[in-house]
Amino acid sequence: MQYRTLGRTGIQVSTLALGAMNFGRIGRTTQDEATGIVDAALEAGINLIDTADMYGRGESEEMVGKAVAGRRDDIVLATKAGMPMGEERNQQGSSRRWLVTALDNSLRRLGVDHVDLYQIHRWDPKTSDEETLSTLTDLQRAGKIRYFGSSTFPAHRIVQAQWAARDGHLSRYVTEQPGYSILQRAAETHVLPVTEEYGLGVLVWSPLASGWLSGAIREGQEVTTSRSTFMPQRFDTTVPANRAKLDAVERLAKVADEAGLTMIQLALGLVTAHPAVTSALIGPRTLDHLHAQLAAADTVLTADVLDAIDSIVAPGLDLAPHEKSDTPPALLDPSLRRR
Repeated sequence: MQYRTLGRTGIQVSTLALGAMNFGRIGRTTQDEATGIVDAALEAGINLIDTADMYGRGESEEMVGKAVAGRRDDIVLATKAGMPMGEERNQQGSSRRWLVTALDNSLRRLGVDHVDLYQIHRWDPKTSDEETLSTLTDLQRAGKIRYFGSSTFPAHRIVQAQWAARDGHLSRYVTEQPGYSILQRAAETHVLPVTEEYGLGVLVWSPLASGWLSGAIREGQEVTTSRSTFMPQRFDTTVPANRAKLDAVERLAKVADEAGLTMIQLALGLVTAHPAVTSALIGPRTLDHLHAQLAAADTVLTADVLDAIDSIVAPGLDLAPHEKSDTPPALLDPSLRRR
């Protein structure tokens, strides 16, 4: 396992980090299975575990808490807030009212008195940066969080938040968690250069592109991945964007074979090769998945392999831009772009 410094925090974290989204109902993972995955991950040298309150409506946090009980000090523990946690309209977002409550709920579920990294799951256009940053700064001073970060923020919002922290003499976001994979490379255009400019640590989510780069999805094979059961539209190969992904996967598989690598090694090797990236979040549903992904822990892609990947999916290109999670609200809501 390799380790890198998380932005400017001084914390050393493993280049592969354990994402716990599949713990519980989403991945149909039991507590015993989740604990087994955590045990194996820690034994392999992973020291960062990332979850969120909305994963299984708190179920993932509860399972992580039980799995790490008794060894909390050995782990860099991260969670997120901001996504809807109930039907009530104020049980979401990044207002002071909600974040104070959401953090207390997360700490209770995790069974800890603080988290190392608290992340705003999505940019909240209804709440000012000053409101959110002042709340996070107060929670940091209260000892409930050590650092805080953002997740899936557009590049300009990362910059705005840095300026707001400076102008308000507040603590700032020290990490960003963007989606980034061989098939979805738009983060290379603006987000990753901005994180480098401001010295943010970067924890990449979905580096295997929801399973497309796991080796389990190939031409002529039925798609039977767990994710395809509840997101079938993203795996329907009659959809042009999905067809483009499958064509790219077939070409990438040849590159991997010629380099003596698995598809997983190729995929994780590409994202961890970027100088802005600190860690790639892997989200295994089973121990077999974990072991296959751990095989990429020391993978370093050669220049010719990186060039071959670039020739298949150009730097900065998203093959399925409609799947992005950081589309500006004005592109989704017509009322925001019309008088």
